[in-house]
Order: sequence, then C-alpha cells, then structure tokens
Amino acid sequence: MCRHVAYLGPPVALGEVLVRPVHALVRQSWEPRRQRHGTVNADGFGVGWYAQGDPEPGRYRRAGPVWGDETFADLARVVRAPAFLAAVRDATEGAVDGEAGAAPFRAGRVLFSHNGAVLGWPGSMAALAGTLPPAALLGLAARSDSALLLALVRRRTELGEALPRAVAGVVRSVAAAAPGSRLNLLLTDGTAVVATAWGDSLWYLRRPGRGTVVASEPYDDDPHWHEAPDRTLLTASADDLLLTPLTEEPST
Repeated sequence: MCRHVAYLGPPVALGEVLVRPVHALVRQSWEPRRQRHGTVNADGFGVGWYAQGDPEPGRYRRAGPVWGDETFADLARVVRAPAFLAAVRDATEGAVDGEAGAAPFRAGRVLFSHNGAVLGWPGSMAALAGTLPPAALLGLAARSDSALLLALVRRRTELGEALPRAVAGVVRSVAAAAPGSRLNLLLTDGTAVVATAWGDSLWYLRRPGRGTVVASEPYDDDPHWHEAPDRTLLTASADDLLLTPLTEEPST
C-alpha cells in the first residue's frame, strides 16, 4: 500500500503539508498510523506541483525512500504552489519499474496516484486493457496496475467524460473485473481534486481561506479532519467539496 496527499488552495511551501506536520507524509513513509495493508513505504516517492503560467505540472520522483533524499528536503522547503500531489510507495509484488513506477503519474495537466492493489494483476485486467488503443498500452509509464488505471481514466476523458465521472467509471469497472481490489485513487488538474475511497482510508481537511487537503490519513490531530465513507467519490474545488456514493453517477 502507498500513502498519498493532495493540496489545493493558497500557495504554500510543499513542506508545510508534506514535512512540517507531526504525522506528515514523510513520517508516514516509515510510521503510518492507518495503513491496513503493507508496512514501510520505501519503494519510491514523488511530488508534482503546478506553477503559475505553466500548462503542465512539474514532478520530482525517486526510486528510494523519501527520508534519505536531501534534495527533496530542500525542494519541499523552497517550492511554493497552489496545488500539488505527493505519494510514497510500497510497491506491488513483482513491480520493478524503479522511478518510473513512483507516483504521481502524469497525463497532460492531470497528476495521479493509486493507494491499493488490483487483485489478480495482470490477468484480471486483460479485458479492460484490451479496450485501450494499442498506442496507449505501448505508452504506459510503468508495468503496474496504477499506470493502467490512469490510462483507463485518460481514455474516458478523451471520449468526452468529465474527470469525476471517468474516475468513478474506472473504479466500478475494475472492481467488477477484479473483486476485492483496493482502489483509492487521487487526482488533480491543479484546479480541482478527485479521489475515491474503495477499500482503504481517505480523509479530507477543508478550512475556509486555508485550502483543502485530501489524504490517505490525517497528518495531524486537527479535529476538522473528516473520513470519507468507503465506496465514495470525493470532488473538491476552490469553492466546494462533494461526496457521492460510488453506486451513484457523479453530477459532473
């Protein structure tokens, strides 16, 4: 299992969310408090962020544990952004993609992370993978369930679906093809955050004027953290946050 977190709001230093809180993502990489599957997240990490005036997010990813990377500590201290997504990785058994397998993955403006595992991988995904154009399969960023999930989401958006509806549709179709899979997805395009709770924990913190955080687990003991129910789609923008059961169609 992985840990991930997304922020959307007034520009802040990455470290204000990823490093400074007492149970921030960096600490979660070796001491998660709510990780139901797996243990230490030492198989890679990454962060992607949005800069004003640039159409695509930048990323910094590495194959090793985040706690040993001094460059990341410097980057988190000085880089400020109004939106970012970061993750630490506990790799799926047999995954050998190194840095290429570390989230966040990127598709145009969208950053993506997957906290969970597709059961029966890769055989269980053969039929769904077959719905993608050959070029999409050949262009997968890594040989992992996470990379395929993003490709499935991207295909739906290319066919005209809004991002929340595309994410919900992918989760439902993968859950049907591989029952028991854990499908906590987290995405942002720099203006909104879309996430799912499906098989593991998802929390959110929303404070007027101070932005929104969506994460695998709270990074502190602020009483304003709320847990999203299982089988839920979360969508957040600068103005609103909506929880929709994944048994229902999103409104957008």
